[in-house]
Amino acid sequence: MNHRLRFGVITIQNESWDKLVERWKFIEEVGFDSVWVADHFVHWNKTKMTFFEAWTTLSALACHTSKIRIGTGVSAMHWRHPAWLAKQALTVDHISNGRLELGLGAGGSGKIEYTMTGIEAWEPGEKVKRFREYVEIIDKLLTNPVTTYHGKYYQLEKATMQPDPIQKPRPPITIGAHKPLMLKLTARYADSWNTLGDISALEDTIETLQKQNDLLDEYCEEIGRDPQTLRRTFGIYESEAMHNIGPMKLYSSPEILEDIVKKCHEIGITEITFPYPFVEDEIPAFEKLSQEVIPELRKLYS
Repeated sequence: MNHRLRFGVITIQNESWDKLVERWKFIEEVGFDSVWVADHFVHWNKTKMTFFEAWTTLSALACHTSKIRIGTGVSAMHWRHPAWLAKQALTVDHISNGRLELGLGAGGSGKIEYTMTGIEAWEPGEKVKRFREYVEIIDKLLTNPVTTYHGKYYQLEKATMQPDPIQKPRPPITIGAHKPLMLKLTARYADSWNTLGDISALEDTIETLQKQNDLLDEYCEEIGRDPQTLRRTFGIYESEAMHNIGPMKLYSSPEILEDIVKKCHEIGITEITFPYPFVEDEIPAFEKLSQEVIPELRKLYS
């Protein structure tokens, strides 16, 4: 299976509502394939910053766009019971007329959100065990009208899901995964795999991507899945810019994105997402990438 090269934008919900709507309309207008919201209670570094909740934001985003695919990048399982998250996903799939990309993850290691909300931050081993049940339940709920599930962590008794999703057999699931056990679950349940990488150390990041990619191939083959049916996606970030909500090197030169796409394409990555500029001065560079550089990259790697 050949996956078309796609480009997406990761946005954080840190502006006024009117400005967020303007931003998303602009992202769709300049031709991106997808736009993603961040699922956090507060910004991970600047906790007093404006920050809207992900799924209610995504529902409204669906009403202010018409073509671009929309998703959570990614939803952490701590915040919602899997049955309720599946119902939210079903609802947004209908509101968006079948444009939802359902991003799921086991949850990050940051402590501030757990402390603020009183939600337990499970140890890594327990996170993976819970996530196995979590993604299995969501998969079942979105593909079956009635689901009963008796797991160690989650219980469902004749949970009914109506109406059917717009997308068949269900909205595509993207799993954010970095380590072997999560990569195994990705091979079994995901339509897309997503990982994040700091492009400040690009060579090291690409080397890690290659190793993860090879593991995914092995895990797919172990369960009889064609590895080519699993899309591989890469979320770009720059640690210093993320920490400071400041300028990104990505927007300083088109050659940076060109180099990233070339290296990613060589190892089978077919979707690149990167943050919307954190500073206004970089909006023209963002627009130039979207209108001049990305169309040429799509032609080159089609």
